[in-house]
Amino acid sequence: MGTETAFEVVSAVLSAEPISVDQAIAAVESDTAGAVVSFSGVVRNHDGGKAVNRLSYSAHPTAHQVMADVVARLAAEQTAAGQEAAAQQAEGGAASQPVRIWAAHRIGMLDIGDPALVCAVSAAHRGQAFAVCSELVDRIKEQVPIWKEQFFADGTVEWVGAGS
Repeated sequence: MGTETAFEVVSAVLSAEPISVDQAIAAVESDTAGAVVSFSGVVRNHDGGKAVNRLSYSAHPTAHQVMADVVARLAAEQTAAGQEAAAQQAEGGAASQPVRIWAAHRIGMLDIGDPALVCAVSAAHRGQAFAVCSELVDRIKEQVPIWKEQFFADGTVEWVGAGS
């Protein structure tokens, strides 16, 4: 038996509906997972020393596909890395343990405390689950064309990410 790890993208979406960590964890949990790592990026009540009332996220028309591609590319890279590591190990390793990935980013109007980005990764061991989840969050924030419009308590509005 080999020791390569299979990656399953359970979900990679943009959602106008609320998302939650509980939803993400439930989607990736399995009997083979010794670790489930989750991330919830929530709307905070301040930015740059100014009070924030709410946010709105807007997505480029390609953002849905970019989101799916970003997650699929990460899974493919991790699968390839796992296969290389397995090839370097001696024969007779453990059976393949699937790594499951779930990611969603909200679009539309959000209130303080609402989750904006939620990710969950399950794996046989915590190190892999933490590493994949961290990389997943970073790539989504860097590559998916989503812009944040912040509405401040003083009546001003600021776009974040527009022009990136």
